[in-house]
Amino acid sequence: MAGRSGVKSGAEAYIGLGSNIEPRARYIERAINALSGHKRIEVVRVSSVYQTAAIGGPEGQPDFLNAVARINTSLEPEGLLDVLQAIERELGRKRTTVWGPRTIDLDILLYGEEIISTDRLMVPHPLMHERRFVMQGLAEIAPDVVHPIIQMSAQTILENLGDET
Repeated sequence: MAGRSGVKSGAEAYIGLGSNIEPRARYIERAINALSGHKRIEVVRVSSVYQTAAIGGPEGQPDFLNAVARINTSLEPEGLLDVLQAIERELGRKRTTVWGPRTIDLDILLYGEEIISTDRLMVPHPLMHERRFVMQGLAEIAPDVVHPIIQMSAQTILENLGDET
């Protein structure tokens, strides 16, 4: 499968995108454009953008805009993480407060069916199945994709979530 980006083969991965510093929608758009512009990443589909209240972190944070992107990549998981962190830096992300406001947050949610646990990277993302804002976007673009640890589809996980997550 060769896409316009030159990705000949590789893994299907899902990336969570979030921003709660204005211009939030522009940061999401710029991050998607940066992913699309990478020679080893092909953006296949992007969910709708959802507005959600900040969970955790300092009180009084602005709401987030969130989306999920399905990509194909020939990058290995840690190489993909490097690219995501470079995009975050390029878009002005400063890691000063845990779960604090951010211009852009890019997380690897799923990388094929792999289960990865290193000091740098945990895949599937350890909180994804607890977060409606993640599962809503994932279920929109890939309702049948299966979480490799809990062995449930994105749609089933979303249906089992409460309204407050």
